[in-house]
Amino acid sequence: MKETVVIKSFPNGISLHLDPQLPFEELLDEIRYKFAQARNFFGSAAMALSIESRTVSGAEELRILEAIRENSDLNVLCIVGRDEAANKNYIKALAHTEKRLADESGGQFFRGDLKNRDVLETDNSIIVLGDIHPGCAVISAKNIIILGGLYGEAYAGGNGREGAFVAALEMEPERIKIGDFKYKPGAKQPRWKLRPKTQPKIAYVKNDRIVFEALTKDLLGSF
Repeated sequence: MKETVVIKSFPNGISLHLDPQLPFEELLDEIRYKFAQARNFFGSAAMALSIESRTVSGAEELRILEAIRENSDLNVLCIVGRDEAANKNYIKALAHTEKRLADESGGQFFRGDLKNRDVLETDNSIIVLGDIHPGCAVISAKNIIILGGLYGEAYAGGNGREGAFVAALEMEPERIKIGDFKYKPGAKQPRWKLRPKTQPKIAYVKNDRIVFEALTKDLLGSF
């Protein structure tokens, strides 16, 4: 009998191969069962998730993530395409940074998108598990990591802290401010809903201006 949910591993993540025909509610039940059975095997590892063999909506992605969280101790950092090298590098860098944030006093996570002109503000470094929509802003006195798209505004290093940075899986900001330095794109950016494929990037201050570089473990580890 064909399995309707197959879990496979890849470097820094797991892929879910889902039956394309099974009703979604039955598929969720099978996902819950599979992850409950594998709870001890996976432990509390931080991983990326790839969903394959079936096209799912954003709402269905959220329900799959919730099913995994309720039936395992896994920390799913984000949903990625398994074969994208840029995503792999990003996951490696974030696995390194997540531990550092956990050790840092007050380092925190926020799960969800910022939309409808939301503003998220904190005195701590923060990892946002979601998108920052246009017209919204995340403000941190320290560092900002976005496991999703930055299409709105980000303000890091608000306390004058040197070496602050902003990192995002998709970097298409309306505005970035790091310490006393500002960046605003001159040309009109593509509509965020198009979700163009972009390489994960990190923004930081170099030679008195904000620069953007491809995000790697080595680069992020240097901050």
